[in-house]
Amino acid sequence: MASAPPLPPFCVAEERSGHCAVVDGPSLYVWGGYVSIEENEVYLPNDELWIYDIDSGLWSMHQMEGDLPPSMSGSCGACINGKLYIFGGFDDKGYSNRLYYVNLRTRNGSYLWKKITDFKGQPPTPRDKLACWVYKDRLVYFGGYGCRKQNELSDCFDVHDAFWEGQIFWGWHNDVHVFDTKTQTWHQPIIKHGVPPQPRAAHSCAVLENKGYIFGGRVLQTRMNDLHFLNLDTWTWSGKIRTNGEIPGDRSWHTLTPLADGKLFLFGGLSSDNVPLSDGWIYAVETSQWQQLAYLPKSRPRLWHTACLGKEGEVMVFGGSKDDLHFMDTGHCSDLLIFQTQPYSLLRLSLDCIGKNAGLLENQISWLPSKLLEQALVKTTFWAAVNYRQGRKAEAEGQEKINVS
Repeated sequence: MASAPPLPPFCVAEERSGHCAVVDGPSLYVWGGYVSIEENEVYLPNDELWIYDIDSGLWSMHQMEGDLPPSMSGSCGACINGKLYIFGGFDDKGYSNRLYYVNLRTRNGSYLWKKITDFKGQPPTPRDKLACWVYKDRLVYFGGYGCRKQNELSDCFDVHDAFWEGQIFWGWHNDVHVFDTKTQTWHQPIIKHGVPPQPRAAHSCAVLENKGYIFGGRVLQTRMNDLHFLNLDTWTWSGKIRTNGEIPGDRSWHTLTPLADGKLFLFGGLSSDNVPLSDGWIYAVETSQWQQLAYLPKSRPRLWHTACLGKEGEVMVFGGSKDDLHFMDTGHCSDLLIFQTQPYSLLRLSLDCIGKNAGLLENQISWLPSKLLEQALVKTTFWAAVNYRQGRKAEAEGQEKINVS
């Protein structure tokens, strides 16, 4: 295994959109996506895995080997039992319906991709910008944009365009496909009751208990703000959920993250007016009510980003774009936005206080018991990394203002 090149102190993962990200244990893992270079879409290397240590705030990059997936955007990533699964996506050759996985809990630092070829059943047709629910060691995929042959057309496919010579059709899906990771089997469940959501792509999915929720997405020139759930035990659709009070606006390329206590966190996306969004909302299942979070900054819009739940209930939003990708496609981001959704523990608050004031407490930190000392030093590294990145960002913004003037 070739060793990764040395990284500068307090580096960050490269800017990107349309990537995959998952949390397993104390780390956030990021793979794939694309950036724009001189108005060209450039897919990021398929042999690089970026890892963010949640405790220390440090990034590292690791080389990957094995059955490398193509460099893609719009793939769907999910984690089960320490394995990152990648399905679908789009690259220079078109849409994919291949499934790969990599063990993130490797002991020797070797990250090996494996392409799943010995599966049973029929996988979904090629597509990207789909979403996934993880339930009982199964990957449950819904929707996406892709292509089908004429003999594959069905009611679950809304045609957008067609290439008649080859009888190939492009459009949106609303079918459900399940991959059982224990038996390596694909199957398409029979939906017993309920009306499925309209075909769509660039929507968001999240699981609470045995229900897979879906919000928004795009079909044709329409973006939606409807909320549905699928019972993952009985395979019954809820129909459009009626909510109380104010609701989020139409959007695509947003994220939906499950929280504790039966709540969902919605963030960002692209509006029907092609405006990048920076709003955040909490949906409470018990009251069927949305609440907009007033404290979020308006200057940090994101679309086609990822959002993962951290160890202490924080939502970690990485990458994405701050511009409308359909028109500008230049504003890809590399920063990590962390949204606190519940109070931190007293221990966490104390360690943060020590880390932020490490300079003032330099002579006293060593007095701590060994276990607390180790945790305090990790937090000191975390806040040093935060301050370094904020300083570099302010420096870059200042330089940009000077260049503009």
